[in-house]
Order: sequence, then structure tokens, then C-alpha cells
Amino acid sequence: MKTTFPQLLMAHAQSRPHAPAMREKEYGIWQTTTWRQMADLVRDLAAGLHQAGLRRHEHVVVIGANRPRLYATMLAAQSLGAVPVPLYQDAVGGECVFPINNAEVRFAIVEDQEQIDKMLDIREQCPQLEHLYFDDPRGLRHYDQPGLASIDELAAAGHAYNQQHPTFVDDQIAQNQPDDVAAMFFTSGTTGNPKGVVHTHHTLIDRAAVGAAFDQLTDRDEVLAYLPPAWIGQNIFSYAQWLVAGYVVNCPESGSTVTIDLKEIGPTYYFAPPRVFEGLLTSVMIRMEDAGVLKRKMFHACMALARRVGPAKTDGKTVGLFDSLLYAIGNVLVYGPLRNNLGFSRVRVAYTAGEAIGPDLFSFYRSIGINLKQLYGSTETAVFVCLQPDHEARADTVGVPCDGVEIKLSETGEILVKSPGLLKEYYKNPKATAEVLSADGWYHTSDAGFIDASGHLKIIDRVKDVGRIKGGAFDNAMFAPKYVENKLKFFSHIKEAVAYGDGREKVCVMLNIDFDAVGNWAERRNLPYAGYTDLAQKSEVYELIKACVEKVNADLSRDELLAGSQISRFLVLHKELDADDGELTRTNKVRRGFIADKYQVLVDALYGGKTEQFIDTQVKFEDGRTGSVSATLRIADALTFDPVKAAA
Repeated sequence: MKTTFPQLLMAHAQSRPHAPAMREKEYGIWQTTTWRQMADLVRDLAAGLHQAGLRRHEHVVVIGANRPRLYATMLAAQSLGAVPVPLYQDAVGGECVFPINNAEVRFAIVEDQEQIDKMLDIREQCPQLEHLYFDDPRGLRHYDQPGLASIDELAAAGHAYNQQHPTFVDDQIAQNQPDDVAAMFFTSGTTGNPKGVVHTHHTLIDRAAVGAAFDQLTDRDEVLAYLPPAWIGQNIFSYAQWLVAGYVVNCPESGSTVTIDLKEIGPTYYFAPPRVFEGLLTSVMIRMEDAGVLKRKMFHACMALARRVGPAKTDGKTVGLFDSLLYAIGNVLVYGPLRNNLGFSRVRVAYTAGEAIGPDLFSFYRSIGINLKQLYGSTETAVFVCLQPDHEARADTVGVPCDGVEIKLSETGEILVKSPGLLKEYYKNPKATAEVLSADGWYHTSDAGFIDASGHLKIIDRVKDVGRIKGGAFDNAMFAPKYVENKLKFFSHIKEAVAYGDGREKVCVMLNIDFDAVGNWAERRNLPYAGYTDLAQKSEVYELIKACVEKVNADLSRDELLAGSQISRFLVLHKELDADDGELTRTNKVRRGFIADKYQVLVDALYGGKTEQFIDTQVKFEDGRTGSVSATLRIADALTFDPVKAAA
């Protein structure tokens, strides 16, 4: 097997030159790039970068959505022994300063005018940033800045160089070794500056190959690349596994066309975090609520059958003849059209990861015949640590250790991992590296969990976040905030949740409603509202959310370990939590400590017994302007339940 990403590319180009490697939708039409075309472009870009001064081991920042030519620049950099560093395209300029300076970046390759403007804005803070290359020239015609050029110009210069030095790039590729650094991914930086996670060709290719073999991925598979390439999950699925398995990667025209593009492509291999699956299901349920009485009755009757027998059928188990017949009818009337409408008619394997997925949500997709599974991993482990076999998919576990992985638990219950996919180091941060990588090769995940009787791994929460209730009816009970937050987010009406309780006598939460779902719910009840802030504070909405909170409490009361994590009080925030306001990471994880500091007055009101609290909050708009949102927030009590004793 070839050992570096450029070598894998050239092998595909040689063995199947005319097969499609990538597709990109432009102006509503899918444009195909073959493996040979990709290899030729990579050679030209590599030569162009060499002429511009890029040298082995240097870092190259890549910022943009999934675009074939941005992927080609990553391969071009790797061909020269340089290291691509993808950054989030929705990050503000200030968030790019630390990674660029930390990695001493001189070259930035970006998608469009928005990203060029961002780089120009921070150039004074990053004086070493010499070269800026862009893919999409729209809006950039009259820009005149030193070092600014298009990818077309870069490729043209490289093509001329290759005419004079035809073996140069291939000679450079031949020098690359599997243990050379292949890429660096910056963490989301929830507690400080982000850390650069350094991965070699070997670590990424090994894990990509293991995942591909596990799910029998081949060059006949199709994927849709729509999540940020800076997130290692997307990078593994649409870059590492693309080059290992040789399947086709499809790039949507824009974020707003993903749903349409999903239906047009019909991917066979699909990945999304739970929030995407939640959003798809919410849109389905909203449409069904607006449908006629007959359609609604047929849908609910078929879904009741699907919930009862669908997961068993997806797991390959036998069900009764009568149920099989009814399910086949339901497949013609509801499940098949629904899969097609979602764009999942051809999906053979679908994965979710990053957060826990609700049992009802997980069961819904499997019940209609979609092979949805969970995986466990992180940036530091090159994603693949645990995977769920096809017929062992469960909502409450993240699968079994995949090939080459060892797992053990520390005395504190922390999950430790040994794997060929572990990071080489945190860039320029030996102290942080030593904290997570032991001398004998074990990686400290910071996750608390355990392996159940069937060999599947269960995740409880982050080790540092697992706390204790102090005082009250649940004194010294375990408190797992992420576990509680995820249970709340399983409801379609709740978008985000932030739970507090460690060292306190009770648990309180701050919530965001899902504006689309709750808005539709309000409209069907003729409940007027003037926007998010107004809708969030309606007494009817509070009753709706209170019912969700109390269902979570009832469920928690049946859990011997976590009965003390029941929610006593809650409020609905006046604004949606936003990464631009620092409240979420770029991977949409809540920054619980930051939120506690920012909304200290609300935390005090929750624990101080108040029934309402005024707050005024500064917000940042998409165009860069700032403003404020103020409201008097209701604070509500929720019913808690006595722990249910397990049967003797």
C-alpha cells in the first residue's frame, strides 16, 4: 500500500485516470474532476508553490468550504513535504491570528473574497504572511495587494516550471515518508488558545484504511462533503478515506443548497453530527404537521409500525410474516419516499459522532431502513477509536474498539486509548503533549465512561465536568452536565442547553429553543410572536419546555448513578448561543465556563430563587456590527422525582 497522500493520489491517477475523483456544483451544474486531472493540477500547484518559495516542513493555511482546488492545494503542499493547516471558514479574523502566528505561516490559500478580506484585515498582526492565493475571483478584480494572486496564476506558473523540470514534483513526492507530518488541525480552544494537533501520513492513512475496511468502502461509493474541512471528521471522510478508498467526493454549491444536493447525489456513505439529523427530522415533522388529515394518519400509523419492527429489520433480524408484509407496504407508502426526500435513498452506511444522539432520533432513522451508526474518536486519535458493527448499532453506546485500538480505564474512570492513529504532538506545546500522552503510549481522552458486558464503550461525560451535588435531597450525588444537556437536546423544541450544579445543592439549566420548530408549533396554535426573544418568553412556550424538562427528570430518576442530576429550575435565554459571541466553539460545543461568566446574573437568579431577571447582552451581527439584546427572562421551577429503586 502507498504510504503518503500524494502517492495515493498518483496511484489512482495511474490506475484509473478517467474515473471521477471529485465533483463540484457550480451554477447548478455538477462539474467532474477525474483522477488524472486532479493529479495534473496538484503537480502544477506544487511547482507553483515551490517557485513562490514554499519549502519542506513549512505550514500552509487553507481556508474555505469543500472545493476540489482547495483539496488540490493541500495535496500540492504535501507533495513538497509542507504541512497544510485547514482553518474554519466561518471564524472571524481575530480567531485566525493565533494559528497563523503559532505555525509561522507565510502562505494562505483561501476560497473567496470574504476570506481574502479576513486575511488582509489581520495582516498587520501576522507580518510574516507574504502570499495570499484565492480560488474564486469574484469581487477581487480591483484588489491590488502585495503577494495576492489567484490559484489559476499559481497553477499557470507551476505548469511552465514543470515543462522545464518534468520530474521535479514526482521526485519531491518520492522523498516523502509515512512518518512525515501530513497535516495539523487546531482544536476549538474551549479553555484557552487552540492547540495544533500534529498528524503524520501514517496516523491518518492507517485510521482511514481501518474505517474503510470496517464498512467495506470501495471506489463505487459516493460522499457529500459539506461540513468544514478544518474539522478532522470531515477531513477524514472527504480527504483521507477519499484517497484510501478512491470513492467520489461531491462538493455542494453552498451551505444553502446542501439539502437539494443531497437528493441529487444520493450518497452511499454519509456522515453528520446529531444536530444535522435533528434538523432533518424536525423539518420532516413540521411538514407532516402541515399535511392533510389523511396523510398525517397514514404517516403516524406507518411510523408506529416502523418503531416496533424497523430497527430489527435494519439489524437483519427476522420479524413475523404479517409484520414483514405491513412493513413492505409502509416502505412503498412512507419509508421509501421519506428516505428519498431526505436524500438517503442510496445510503449504505451513515455515521454520527461528536455528541450523543437521542435514542428516539437514532431509532427513527434505523426504523425507516437507514443504517445509522455511531462512532467515537477525536482530533487527537484521527477519529476512529470505536465503531458500531452493522447489526450492533445502539443509541446508548459508541461501538467496539476498531482494529489496532486498545482501551483501558484509569482509576478515575477516564478512558485511555492506545492506537496507531494517535497524534504525534501538540505543536510547540510539549507540556500539553505530556499531559495527554503517557510515556508508554496511552492517550488520555478526558472522557469518562466504561465498557459494558457486550464489549461496547459507553460515554458518560468529560472527566473534568463530572461533579457532585452538595447539600439538598441529592447530597453527594454524581452530576454529569453534558449528559443532562444531551438529554434535553434530544427534544426537537430544544436547540441548546447549558447545565450547572457542581458544588451546588441543585441543578439549573439555561436553554435555547429551536426557533423553527417552536415557531411552527406557535403558528399552528395561532400564537403571535415578534421574533426569537418574544417567542422564547411566551408562557405557553415555557409550559412546552417545562414538559420536556420534566420528562428528562423522570428518565434521570430511573438512573441509579445520575438521579441527582435532575433539573430543579430553568430559563430560556433571550438570544441564541453563537460562536461569534464566544458562547460556542466552531464545532458548536457550548463553552460552559465562558457562558457562566457572561451570564453570571442569570446563574445567580436561578440559584437565588428569583422568578424573573432582566438582562442586556451585547451581540455581534454577521456584517461585523455590534448591538444589544435585552429582555426580562422568566425563571421556572420543574418537578423532580424520587429515585426509582432497582429491583432486587
